[in-house]
Amino acid sequence: MTWSTGPVGLAVGLLIAVVTAPVGVSGAVFLLPVQLSVLGVPSPSVTPTNLLFNVVAGPGALLRYRREGFLNSSLTRRLVAGTLPGVVIGAVVRVVAVPGAPAFRLLVAGLLMPLGMWLIARTLRPAPRTPAAEPSVRTITGLALVVGIVGGIYGIGGGSILGPLLVGRGMPVARVAPAALASTFATSVAGAAAFALLSLTGSGNIAPDWYLGLACGLGGLIGGYLGAHLQSRLPETALRLLLGALAAALGLLYAVQSLP
Repeated sequence: MTWSTGPVGLAVGLLIAVVTAPVGVSGAVFLLPVQLSVLGVPSPSVTPTNLLFNVVAGPGALLRYRREGFLNSSLTRRLVAGTLPGVVIGAVVRVVAVPGAPAFRLLVAGLLMPLGMWLIARTLRPAPRTPAAEPSVRTITGLALVVGIVGGIYGIGGGSILGPLLVGRGMPVARVAPAALASTFATSVAGAAAFALLSLTGSGNIAPDWYLGLACGLGGLIGGYLGAHLQSRLPETALRLLLGALAAALGLLYAVQSLP
C-alpha cells in the first residue's frame, strides 16, 4: 500500500456507504472487489480489512438510526444472537481452510443475482391481499448464524444477504435496515478481534491493512450517517428497488470476476 491509497479508500468508502446505508447494507460487500481488483490487498488480509471498515464505518449510520429510535428492537437482538457466534466460526475457517476466491465469487453471484431480481419483481408487481408471514424467530436466528459464518470467512457484513431475504418476506426496509447494520457492526468487531488473535499464532497475511481499513472506514462513517439520514426521505418502494438493484448488481459483478 502507498500513501495515495488512503484518499482513494476514503472516497470509495464514503460513496459506497451513502448508497447502501439506507437499505441496511454496510457496503463492505462492495468494497471487497475494490480491494482485490483495484487496490491489490492480499488474501486473507482482505477479510479482516473489510471487517475493520465495518467497525469504523458502522457507528455513523447506527448513530442516526438510534436517534430515530429504530435500534432497540427484537429483530436486532435476534440477528446479533445469530451472527456473533457465526463470525467467529467463519474467521477460524477462513484461516484454516476455505474455498478460493473464484468459488466464493460464483457462490455470491448465484445467490445475490436471483435474489435481487426476485426482490425487484416482488416490489413492482401488485401487492397480495394478505401480506406474507414474517419468518419465525428460529428461522431468523438460524439464517443469521449462517450469514455470520459467511461474513467471518469473506469479510462481508451480511446485510447484503439478510436485507433482501427479510424484506422479500414482507418486512419493511425501515425495520430491517437498522437491525441488519447493528448485527453487521457487532459481528465485525468480533470478527476483527478473532483475526487479530489468529494473526499472533498464524503465518501469512492474516492481519488487516490498518491504513487502508481506517481510511475506508472513515469515509464509510461519514457516508453511513448521510445515507441513514436519507432513508426517511425515500419511499418504501424506492428503498426495496434500491436494495434489489444493489443485490443484483453485486451478483453480476462477482459473476464477471469469476470468468477465466
